[in-house]
Amino acid sequence: MAGLLDRVEEAVSVTAMARGFSAKLREVSSRETERLLVFKDNQPAAVILNVQAYQEMLDELEDLRVEATARDRVARFDEGDALSHEAMRARFSQKDD
Repeated sequence: MAGLLDRVEEAVSVTAMARGFSAKLREVSSRETERLLVFKDNQPAAVILNVQAYQEMLDELEDLRVEATARDRVARFDEGDALSHEAMRARFSQKDD
């Protein structure tokens, strides 16, 4: 949560957000502001992100998940269980009838 609070200029109260919603939305959608942290009763309540920034975040998260899975598989790799290329072709190639 500390990372969210690094930039005070990106924080807005619910009241200020409601009053200036259109302008704040324009700031975020144009990426003039990367994100807005919305406070309600002096507590963080929501984060508003640009759609492209959100997609980039999801893509990065997916990349990290794939990398973690690959690292796990490499760490558990047992060469004795591996099949040669020829064995894979023999097992999975389609036979002509």
